[in-house]
Amino acid sequence: MVTINGMSLTVEQVASVARNYEKVRISAEAKKAINKARAYVEKKLEEQAVVYGLTTGFGKFSDKYIPLDETAQLQRNLIISHSCGMGNPLPTEAVRAAMLLRCNALCRGNSGIRLATLETLLAMLNEGVHPIVPEKGSLGASGDLAPLSHIVLVMLGEGKAEYKGEIMSGKEAMEKAGIPTTELAAKEGLALINGTQIMTAIGCLAVYDAVRLTKTADIACAMTAEALLGIKKAYDPKVHAVRGHKGQMDSAANLLTLLEGSGLAHDVIPGKVQDAYALRCTPQIHGASRDAIEYVYNAVTREINAVTDNPIIFPDDDEAISGGNFHGQPMALAFDFLGIALAELANVSERRIERLVNPALSFGLPAFLSENGGVNSGFMITQYSAASMVSENKVWAHPASVDSIPSSANQEDHVSMGTIAARKARMILDNAQKVIGIELFAASQGLYLRGDSKMAPATKAVYKRIRRSVAPIHDDIVMYEQMNKFDDMVKSGELVAAAEKVCGELK
Repeated sequence: MVTINGMSLTVEQVASVARNYEKVRISAEAKKAINKARAYVEKKLEEQAVVYGLTTGFGKFSDKYIPLDETAQLQRNLIISHSCGMGNPLPTEAVRAAMLLRCNALCRGNSGIRLATLETLLAMLNEGVHPIVPEKGSLGASGDLAPLSHIVLVMLGEGKAEYKGEIMSGKEAMEKAGIPTTELAAKEGLALINGTQIMTAIGCLAVYDAVRLTKTADIACAMTAEALLGIKKAYDPKVHAVRGHKGQMDSAANLLTLLEGSGLAHDVIPGKVQDAYALRCTPQIHGASRDAIEYVYNAVTREINAVTDNPIIFPDDDEAISGGNFHGQPMALAFDFLGIALAELANVSERRIERLVNPALSFGLPAFLSENGGVNSGFMITQYSAASMVSENKVWAHPASVDSIPSSANQEDHVSMGTIAARKARMILDNAQKVIGIELFAASQGLYLRGDSKMAPATKAVYKRIRRSVAPIHDDIVMYEQMNKFDDMVKSGELVAAAEKVCGELK
């Protein structure tokens, strides 16, 4: 059970709720804060105060006063008119993460929503009522207005939802789950959709997976280093300490830990002065990506515990301030950075694959890792596949955050495109996982050909786990089936677990 209070949610908890369906509850302190903020909203309504989104229209219509008897209709109209998403549905895990993040943000007591309304959204999360949310349509400026509106539609008994594996109307899903639909009161529609929770949900899950992928990338490099008779001295901690970047030092330490006891990779290799950059500079390359990912992780940790709607209610100060916390720029830049960092992990991995399959670069391994080349193509086209995804990543790594298109009659004249940045980062992550999986496939074949009895204990443990699923390749087979197995192993984290069981926790 995850208890939310708006201030202490972790990236790991988000992943657990999104993927493992862990239950969520609101803390007692948060309930008090929510009720206090709502009482303040009710007071302002009684006073007929002019407050944005409470007694005014939205965006360019902020200069239109809304009478008290029309405020409920204003909120409903906000949701149905803003449900303008298009494209394929977001993955269920991203929708669940967004629902959790919206609940957590509203728990701070600065939004003015009724506790009962928030509990409806929480009940949907806990009972598995998952709104169908189209992935396109957010500018990431006044929050993720369009996609979040699709979530709230189901709270109203509108839209569509998935419940127990079946897609149905929002009304039917709520009825089957035994959750009463909601009629929104003043401020509530705005409180539910004016925030960065879609982009942050997608990016939060991506950065969670990215942290694990950095370890997997180090494991793949270590196995390739053994297959290519690499020189370990380049990973000496003295080299990396004099530069001082944490990610670089951590990656180098991981490589030495993974290669401890290897009979293939040595401090010195007779007849070989140094390795090419793809091996020698791995700590510098992986390390830079690690530092970028850590920056994103920390930014996301702040954002998942942030108040990002508008106006923000401060009951103790008797203020409702119309600000701009909904603007997605902090996440947009972070997720563009995340995509670039992940693209580079794949980029250098593909170069290591090339060295494994190219007989001019592999120090004695057969061409394309085939024992009977010519009639067999071996691993020739696996490198093509990796190169294709690396090239695709280069297109997606172009930053979304440098673009802006004014909206709402130029009232919202700078937008972040943060949701596009998050979606791109997720796509780059998937490609990077696949490319590193291909490297592991090729490296394990190289180690089979080189003689796996000389492997380090940690890499040997990974090799044994691989061999439970994929046998060495002797003659050509249907390769994509094996490549998909490596993709699954990378994404599950089981290869990291196999290594850490032997060498302890990697950095």
